Amino acid sequence: MKLTTKGRYAVTAMLDLALHGDHGPVTLAEISTRQEISLSYLEQLFSRLRRRHLVASIRGPGGGYRLSRGADAIFISEVVEAVSESLDTTRCGNKGDCQSGEKCLTHHLWSDLSEQIHQFLDNISLNDLMKKREIRQVADRQNLRQSAAGFETINTRLLSEQAPV
Repeated sequence: MKLTTKGRYAVTAMLDLALHGDHGPVTLAEISTRQEISLSYLEQLFSRLRRRHLVASIRGPGGGYRLSRGADAIFISEVVEAVSESLDTTRCGNKGDCQSGEKCLTHHLWSDLSEQIHQFLDNISLNDLMKKREIRQVADRQNLRQSAAGFETINTRLLSEQAPV
């Protein structure tokens, strides 16, 4: 099994939303900037997350996205599955037809591993991740970087407005 970019980015974006959503809706542009994920890719992911009722969109000025339920009630397995990501480690998609229509020698081993992975991710909520000190430290660093970038943009604009023509 290989968790692809789609699953990783979906979890990252949802965690970002959970960390920043307490002050109102969060825009995909904000998530894109903080997490360095392309805006168009986030739009695709959030379309799927919205269909699975993991996020809700808020339209209009001050709009963006918010979690559709509490961070303690959204589990990582749901996020990964919402973007059509498979947690299956078998060659046959767990159908049991891996070797000429029959189960291969190691089918049950890989099937059991798939179940372990699913159970692991099914027991971790966004809230569980938000409580981790290491995740808070990364989020704080990203927020500082984003604030500094915003401050530089404002200074550049002010300087250009004051420059004589």
